[in-house]
Amino acid sequence: MTDHNENRVGSGDPVPHILRQWLSSFRPWFTAPSWEHLLVLVMGAILSPGKRTVTSCLRITGRAEAGNFSLYHQLLNRARWNPRTLASRLLSVVVASLVPDGPIVIGMDDTIERRWGPKIAARGIYRDPVRSSHGHFVKASGLRWLSFMVLAPVPWAKCIKALPVLTLLCPSERYDKKRGRRHKLLTDWARQGVMQLCRWLPGRDLIFVGDSSFAVHTLAAALPGRATLITRLRLDASLFAPPDPRHEHTLGRPAQKGMPLPKLKAVLNNPKTVWQRVIAST
Repeated sequence: MTDHNENRVGSGDPVPHILRQWLSSFRPWFTAPSWEHLLVLVMGAILSPGKRTVTSCLRITGRAEAGNFSLYHQLLNRARWNPRTLASRLLSVVVASLVPDGPIVIGMDDTIERRWGPKIAARGIYRDPVRSSHGHFVKASGLRWLSFMVLAPVPWAKCIKALPVLTLLCPSERYDKKRGRRHKLLTDWARQGVMQLCRWLPGRDLIFVGDSSFAVHTLAAALPGRATLITRLRLDASLFAPPDPRHEHTLGRPAQKGMPLPKLKAVLNNPKTVWQRVIAST
């Protein structure tokens, strides 16, 4: 008996058989037409040397003059597939292949996709982290995305790669205000993403790594006991101990913070500070 996919490849199937094997675990969540369009887009994204747009994917796969090019665009804006379900499946595949045991390190970072147009309604104006400096502020207009990436060693690359497994759109405050919705800060979206990943990986120790944007106590307090948050803090950051337990029949607003702690700069310069040596290997 001959495999059905091998027949298709032998009869001129443009999608390599090995690509169909790699993506076979995602097949149940797509219809037959959408699945064929998805394979073409994935193949084009792998081969495209520049920006991985739908047009670039079609051009490099020999479909620059295809009359049904709109079907490939509709796969991303009209097709009925659940991105969260696929993200969960992608996470399980990455973890099983590259991090089968031990703690899982997940990096989180936001990026701005520079998009304009009347239909790009969720865009806002943000600080450009690349072109801005301490004394020079540069604005950037576009969509703000928050990405969670598994930081795993890739054997054939001999280095650690950041593999995106979950990406969230963070609409601007103006967008939410026009629609009468409560605006969520970047750290609010980060908290939801962190909790979702913890639910997808039960029983595994997680280490979340981010920059100073995620150094907020509400995000750290939301983590379960098996998760750790590593962020960058300023040396002059104001640190406080957890609030004391609230006694019964106590009036007034609950305390949000406890006694102030020494600043990091003071701890660094204090000769009585006890240090522990840690060797980090890559």
